[in-house]
Amino acid sequence: MSSNTLILGLQWGDEGKGKIVDNLSENIDLVCRFQGGHNAGHTIKVNGEKTVLHLIPSGILHNNAKCLIGNGVVVALDALDREINELKSRGIYFKDRFFVSSACSLILPTHISIDQTRDKKESIGTTGRGIGPAYEDKIGRRAIRLGDMGNTNILKEKVELLVNYHNRLLKDLYKESTHDAKDVFNEIMNYVHLYEEFCVDSQDLIYNCVKENKSILFEGAQGTLLDIDHGTYPFVTSSSTTAGGVSTGLGIGPRYIDKIIGISKAYTTRVGEGPFITELFDDAGELLAKRGNEFGATTGRPRRCGWLDLVALKKAVFTNSVTDLCITKLDVLDESEIIKVCIKYDDDKPVYKEFDGWLSPTEGVTKYADLPYKAQTYIEYIESYIDCSASIISTGPSRDQTITREI
Repeated sequence: MSSNTLILGLQWGDEGKGKIVDNLSENIDLVCRFQGGHNAGHTIKVNGEKTVLHLIPSGILHNNAKCLIGNGVVVALDALDREINELKSRGIYFKDRFFVSSACSLILPTHISIDQTRDKKESIGTTGRGIGPAYEDKIGRRAIRLGDMGNTNILKEKVELLVNYHNRLLKDLYKESTHDAKDVFNEIMNYVHLYEEFCVDSQDLIYNCVKENKSILFEGAQGTLLDIDHGTYPFVTSSSTTAGGVSTGLGIGPRYIDKIIGISKAYTTRVGEGPFITELFDDAGELLAKRGNEFGATTGRPRRCGWLDLVALKKAVFTNSVTDLCITKLDVLDESEIIKVCIKYDDDKPVYKEFDGWLSPTEGVTKYADLPYKAQTYIEYIESYIDCSASIISTGPSRDQTITREI
């Protein structure tokens, strides 16, 4: 019987999900995104060539895998078109293997204007790509969906109503310039070929995969601590980034998820505003940022760096019913003389346990037994604290720089 696997982040995103999805997609029939939008940035490095995917599932680099953008994703048509064309120029084909749910809500230019205007005033630290406002319209039952492009008369009416609503916000509340509804409609219709080529009933596609005993990989975006309900609210994203988001974002029940792999860096990073209890402002933090090349794949913003927060990680493992832990960027710690992990909070301050650094290279190691003893000690303490074993350990950005363990 085929196994269906969920891969998601256990921190504030940027954990290295793209590489792991790519690694596991080789023998997978269908790879699905179920939430978020082009605020994601999943980086894959193959034979020295780097690929950053924002919307398209990371399985697209394997010709055998079909890929689906599920109904829980909000889609910017211009961003999707650019990403498809870039990949096509590199010889990756899409015909009969890439699909987008007809129920995906679309991101309009007005969403972007609202998002960027708000962030100037509220300093949440969003990517400014219209994700939040698009989700607001989805929940408010105002959204334009991809499937609406099949009837231009109805689409035109919906666009006019929604753009007029957005313009009232922009003009009356934010004192900003407005948009012409006809221009927004024409912008959408510039991408009608995406509707014609890729729009499907996504639940039917998934149902048929299940009934035909095909394997499915569910690819999360962002991370648990950015979840709209379970994250560091209000400094969160606008979607359900946790395991529960799979069912709502794809229309598949939880009993069809056989394995849940939660991904965590060997330390912690965060992009944007919000609390970060283990954040470092010293040389140790600078070393993590430098060795980890910690800049956002989507925005290019420098990531804030800190020690691994095991209190938050243990909670994330519970929230998602994680069966397997994946630790990434272990090699970034190779030059750290002292390594710390947060084991409890005291008046909102971290209490640390210290480890001696291993001060020897782990980059490219592919066997657990070949890791330095002190690195093994570090990993095994993490496993013990969160009560979850690490079946995958990433020791570098490339596909082959990975340790897999039987647990």
